[in-house]
Amino acid sequence: MTAVKSTNITWHKPLVTQVDRDHRNGYKGVVLWFTGLPSSGKSTLAHQVERSLFDRGCNAYVLDGDNLRHRLNKDLSFSPEDRTENIRRIGEVANLFSDAGIIVISAFISPYRNDRAQARALNDPGRFFEVYCKCSLEACEQRDPKGLYRRARKGEVKGFTGVTAPYEEPEDPEIVIETDQHSLDECVSKILSFLEEQGVMPAPPPQSP
Repeated sequence: MTAVKSTNITWHKPLVTQVDRDHRNGYKGVVLWFTGLPSSGKSTLAHQVERSLFDRGCNAYVLDGDNLRHRLNKDLSFSPEDRTENIRRIGEVANLFSDAGIIVISAFISPYRNDRAQARALNDPGRFFEVYCKCSLEACEQRDPKGLYRRARKGEVKGFTGVTAPYEEPEDPEIVIETDQHSLDECVSKILSFLEEQGVMPAPPPQSP
């Protein structure tokens, strides 16, 4: 836990609660925390889930690892310490988004179990769902759209997860998506069905024959 260095500050209790927003929206603000090896399909899946949720009338937003490192976290490297700080900040941002009534989809490698546990701890039970984008290292390397695995194997990229830095697989994620075994549509459908089962959002009405 990062120490609070500010003084003379007071926590103000809101007049509008997360539950109030749930009732008005007709769905719950939650965090979908996507984790997995580089090139395991996190960002592609996250953005497609966002599109599908939006089309169903839900406010959803993707927090993408690369995008956040362009601005909010541009001062951080890929050292173990900075990776932890990266996820700490994103965990706080994701919690704020969900409190505002948004289904936030966080797409980060987030390689360390303890960091993911800290992000989970910020949320009330039933508000945080870990989504493990499970994909073999071989399949990730074959995809490698940025050429980073190839460069890491040559020693050109230091501290690259899966090659020269560890990835700690989730031990008990809410959802496991085998992105190298199923199509994108199948993966999206599994996540949407899970959200319906958990009461995050209602199932769509049956289509008329």
